Amino acid sequence: MTQELLHCPNCLSEDISRNGFNDRGTQSYKCRDCRRRFVLTPKSLPLSDEEIALLERLLLERLAIAGIARVMQRSESCIQTYVNAKAKTISKKVEVTKKVKKP
Repeated sequence: MTQELLHCPNCLSEDISRNGFNDRGTQSYKCRDCRRRFVLTPKSLPLSDEEIALLERLLLERLAIAGIARVMQRSESCIQTYVNAKAKTISKKVEVTKKVKKP
């Protein structure tokens, strides 16, 4: 039996222990040095550029987060995380210009 050599993606330490399973049933590992928890082959991937473009179009249509998640076949938390990050980048300042009164 060959033992697969594991290393932490965060600190590259080889002091790794198995740490149960995640909610998708994948074996989870934990680094004993930096205490990061990770899986070797994650099943969910980050949003692609095409998915982000679709997500922004669906948000402009004012669809519910749950509806967008069903259309994109992603979790609601994935969509909500993107929306929260996008909201932080938008300027909250409102520029008010005075109207010129006509005499």
